[in-house]
Amino acid sequence: MPKVSSVIVPYATYLRVYEPLAAFPEPERSHWARYARRPDRPSYQDELRRSLADLLPIPPVPVPVHESSDAFVLDVDGVVCVCPWRTRLRGWLALEELGEELPGPVLDAVLPEVVRRQSAQDYERWLARNPDARPWIRTATWQVPLNWFVLVSDEERRFDKGSGEIPPMLRYRTPMVQARRRVARALRALKDAIDEGPLIDGLIDVGRWLEEFHPRSLVELDYGGLVHVLPPGELEDDHSAADVAEGIEALRHGDGAAAGEAYGRLVERWRGIRDRRSAN
Repeated sequence: MPKVSSVIVPYATYLRVYEPLAAFPEPERSHWARYARRPDRPSYQDELRRSLADLLPIPPVPVPVHESSDAFVLDVDGVVCVCPWRTRLRGWLALEELGEELPGPVLDAVLPEVVRRQSAQDYERWLARNPDARPWIRTATWQVPLNWFVLVSDEERRFDKGSGEIPPMLRYRTPMVQARRRVARALRALKDAIDEGPLIDGLIDVGRWLEEFHPRSLVELDYGGLVHVLPPGELEDDHSAADVAEGIEALRHGDGAAAGEAYGRLVERWRGIRDRRSAN
């Protein structure tokens, strides 16, 4: 596959769901079965390069004209599981959120209003024909949302320092049943301790999303390009999932002081990353 760009696009993190082939209806199931046997499957950086290339024309192309037929593939105990990219759908969803991320003048400079309006109309027409559509991948920039860490445990953490041209890697993978169970337990603990808040709202949202998938799926939290921002020492010492789990367990036992300490470590760790975002 030819390279669209040699640029490494950093600073995005991902929450992915890999579903077994049995979860897909025909003919999509056969497509993914054939796709999984391909030796030249693209990587997440290839997807980012393609997206970057679409922003170069004038006017830019914020959402691909055609949906991607690519996916990430895992073998889970002998069962082939796939995570479709659905780049077009994710582009529309990201475009909806862009107005909250950028000031009006900056947004207009990046994507003219006429381009955004046309994309929104295309999405409305597409959604009318596909009302049950949902992405297999959620993306965040310059952060890992705290509610994502609830889904995984520190024991599932995998860190690789990388070497040479191979960048470091930090990710978690967990069975869907475990992720759903952790969401339910965390929500009970949080609702018993506090009335409302962004962490509760985020957990409810991600919990509903997880319910859309096959129970034998696999959930992956991937630091993705954020590894290019964090110094190697900070990355290796990042155990945010453990801090989140510790804080929720403290709330379950009514220990507000211990919960506050765990939360303080998280805030301190991620404040530095947000500061880098502002500097850029």
